[in-house]
Amino acid sequence: MKRVMRVIDCRGLPCPQPVLRTREALEGLGEGDVLQILVDNEAAVRNVSRFAEAQGHRVRVFREGEVYRLEIVKRGEGHPVSEISCIRPEGLLRVVVISSDRMGDGDEDLGRRLLINFLKTLPEVSPPPQALIFYNRGVFLVTEGAPALEALKTLEDRGVEIIACWTCLSHYGLEDKLGVGRAGNMYEILSLLMRATVILRP
Repeated sequence: MKRVMRVIDCRGLPCPQPVLRTREALEGLGEGDVLQILVDNEAAVRNVSRFAEAQGHRVRVFREGEVYRLEIVKRGEGHPVSEISCIRPEGLLRVVVISSDRMGDGDEDLGRRLLINFLKTLPEVSPPPQALIFYNRGVFLVTEGAPALEALKTLEDRGVEIIACWTCLSHYGLEDKLGVGRAGNMYEILSLLMRATVILRP
């Protein structure tokens, strides 16, 4: 049977557009067909690769000058499909969302101490949240040397998913400073929030 090959140019598109266009293109392909995605930054490479691999597709990445070419071979039916690893859909899905490096709008130093104490206390809470999402200045709390890093590592060891917004890490120049968890894109963050039954914003 002749295989279909399709090429989608996602260069210059902001997150999460490359992932959304990849998903849309894959829906129109059959098993064994090949989708090539062109992007121009490492964040898009990571986001598209993670999404496609989570669906069970085979992904290869080639760099051609300033352009990255992702070759995705579509899986067949019957493969496991998941958008975010380690998150189980059954029962309550508790998610903590942290968008700042301090808690509250009063004194800044007090707010930072409160949030650090909040994070250090989380491992003592039962049951723990299934996921923590960090974005905007919240990403500083998951970088190397952050004051509550050990508590977050304890949570991760217990199966708590810790996701830091890749766009935010890049904006603050922290791409190589992630000390716990992993970088995620807006599509998977939004997918997780849409499935959450409890969302806590300290």
